[in-house]
Amino acid sequence: MEMTGERRLPVGRQAAWDALNDPEMIRKSMPGCESMERTPEGYALVMRASLGPVNAKFKGKLWLEDVVQPERYTLRFSGDGVAAGFASGAAHVKLTDDGDGTLMAYEVKAQVGGKLAQLGSRLVDSAARKMADAFFAEFEKAVAASLL
Repeated sequence: MEMTGERRLPVGRQAAWDALNDPEMIRKSMPGCESMERTPEGYALVMRASLGPVNAKFKGKLWLEDVVQPERYTLRFSGDGVAAGFASGAAHVKLTDDGDGTLMAYEVKAQVGGKLAQLGSRLVDSAARKMADAFFAEFEKAVAASLL
């Protein structure tokens, strides 16, 4: 599964970068995220997700690679929902100046296995797009609210 998109953030690039590196901002923006804790390798997280008839609690990890401040990074993720299956992948995020704001472009590539893969690619892709859109919409709102 692959998806791309862009969001315009109403803050300068450094403020957008700081928000993208704020674990609490990320946690609040992530649909179904129950906890997110820093580890030596990155972050450990627990989240609930529903994909069609499959409702599961996932335990996973996030870590950053290819970090170029305050321009881009790759956020890698892997998670295991035990009976539901697993998901892994990467989100490449790039920030560019856009007037008095910042354009955040992203490209996500993910793979699923186990029961999740049996649901069919249309259902999984649709659910993943909804989750990604929800994350970026909440993140954009949180960044805008930080201006108040």
